[in-house]
Amino acid sequence: MPEGPEVETERLHEAIHEELEKEEGSGFLKRIALTTALLAALAAIASLYAGATVNEALVLKTEATRLQAEASDQWAYYQAKGVKAAVEASSTSWLAIGKPAPPEYAESQKRYKEEQKEIDAKAREKEKERDEKSTEADHLLHRHHLFADSVALLQVSIALGAVAALTRSRLAWFASMALGGAGIVLLAYTFLK
Repeated sequence: MPEGPEVETERLHEAIHEELEKEEGSGFLKRIALTTALLAALAAIASLYAGATVNEALVLKTEATRLQAEASDQWAYYQAKGVKAAVEASSTSWLAIGKPAPPEYAESQKRYKEEQKEIDAKAREKEKERDEKSTEADHLLHRHHLFADSVALLQVSIALGAVAALTRSRLAWFASMALGGAGIVLLAYTFLK
């Protein structure tokens, strides 16, 4: 009678452990793949919103610049009316020769002053619109930065997920999940703000 079993149990035990490690590692890799795919999808969404908000902000800044140009045109027109009033309706030359200025001059000056009031109102309205557009653009740029920061966090998280898959390191995967969680929180905050 043989003293030990005919099948070497040590080798069988090692083979079983190797198979269990493969299956366990396969499940770990599946979890890494799943979380990385979800993080990549969220990063894509955040990236789209980051691009959209910066584009909208640029359109608003361009609109603010156009409104500033229109306001500047109105102020130039305002000044031109003032110069025209001073030159055309000046009573100085009449006073120099000792005669009173014709009554049309006073009417002209009054008309120019009224026109200047209208021009002033238009210029101030353009400046108000400019300021509103610029403020809205600044708000959108701030949101863009938040979206971009969440994209960066999610991308670093995805990279750490790849490192975790290659090294089968749970610590790297936990770090990936922590950064991914921070990116998700920042993304949610930006949507809700």
